[in-house]
Formats: sequence, C-alpha cells, structure tokens
Amino acid sequence: MRSFLASIAFLTRIPVGSRVAFDPKDVGSSAAWFPIVGALIGGFSVAGLLLFQRIFPPLITSALIVAIGALVTGALHLDGLADTADGFGAGRTPEDALRIMRDHAVGSYGTVAVVLDVVLKVTAIAALIERAGAWRYLILAPALGRWSTVLLSATLPYARRDEESPSKGAVAGLIKKRELAIATVCAIAIAAGTAGWRAIIYCSLIVAITALWGWLSVCRIHGITGDTLGAAVEISEIAVLLLAVVQ
Repeated sequence: MRSFLASIAFLTRIPVGSRVAFDPKDVGSSAAWFPIVGALIGGFSVAGLLLFQRIFPPLITSALIVAIGALVTGALHLDGLADTADGFGAGRTPEDALRIMRDHAVGSYGTVAVVLDVVLKVTAIAALIERAGAWRYLILAPALGRWSTVLLSATLPYARRDEESPSKGAVAGLIKKRELAIATVCAIAIAAGTAGWRAIIYCSLIVAITALWGWLSVCRIHGITGDTLGAAVEISEIAVLLLAVVQ
C-alpha cells in the first residue's frame, strides 16, 4: 500500500502523502503501479466526459478534459515536455542541453511543443467523443503513457551523472526489472480491459515509440532525465489517441 500511495503522490497532486513522507526508494519501488495510477488519472477524465458532454459540444468538452488532466497531475509531464523540447532544440552539446533543460524559463521550442501537444490532444479527444466508447482511450492513453516511463527508467542510464545517487533524487535509477515486470502486467491488463484484442496493437505502438524516444535521448544527452520521461508520457498519450482516431 505504501508504494501505491507513493506512486499517486509522485504522479499526481492528489494529497495522499500529506501525512506520510516518501523517499526516492519508495518512489522507485512505486513504479510498478504507474500504469494503474495512469488509469486513475484517466478516471478523472472520464468523470469530466460524463459531466461536460451533457452540456457542451465535443470540442469544448475535450478542452475541459485536457484541463482536468493538467490539474490532476499539476501539468508535471507538460513541464517535462517543454524543458526537453528547449534542451533538445537549442542545446548544441549534451551538457548544453542538460543545462537548458534545468532552466525553469520556457523557450520557443518548449512553447511550440506544449501548444502542439494540447492542440493534438483536444482535437483527438473531440473526434473520439463523437463516437461511442471514448472513455476507453481516456483511460488507456495515460496508463500506457506511464508504462512508457517505467520501460525507459528500467533500461536506460540516468543522464545527469552527478545525481545518480538516491540521496540526490535520481529516482529513475531506482526503477529495476521487478518494477518493470509488474508494471508491464498492469499495463497489458488495462489495455486488454479497454481495447480488447487491439491491446496488442496499442502496447506494441508504445514499445516502438518508447524505444525510439529512448534511442533519441541517448543520442542527445546520453540517457534519460525526469524531463525526458515527462515528454515520453505526453508523446505516448498522443500516439494512443491518434491511433484510436484512425481506427
């Protein structure tokens, strides 16, 4: 239960950790439940869907659903996407990219990335709302998005070598194969429950995108960071939603 609560506290703004102190080791072990927490985040989106679609047209409902996701997560992954886009776009060397990614100011690359992210999500969700069963993908996308971070963390090195120790917060380096195995089982179960036999397609898509993103991160900064993991969540979610639209 402690590790599950740690995963909620780490990935959302739900105040489950107000009376419990979690350290990096707790968060590392909690990665096993990241897909379930992703599905929980999706549950808030589904609640928004059920409420707002009775009042507003699909496009407005979709925008409100995206806003709910940002509120529940504190826009954590959008921030990572913005920092990654700035670092990868403006940094000439790995060290330069990492320095830019640490800067809290959002540059032109980050701004464009966030705007494109939100536009794609809003329009894709709006298209799905016009069909029956949009709720399935509101759960599936965030669940597989969080699974992507576990895949990356368990298989790739942490890029900031000066922060590899747990005491300095390198949570990604504490996610091991055990957490990956449990998270994979959870992700597959959620995919099967929401997408049926198409779960194979969606899971394969996320594996391919995660592998490609991991390769790019290694080429660019020699590993992963919290920002690149946040970007992976956003990229994976968009990929799931876009695939759902064309199916």
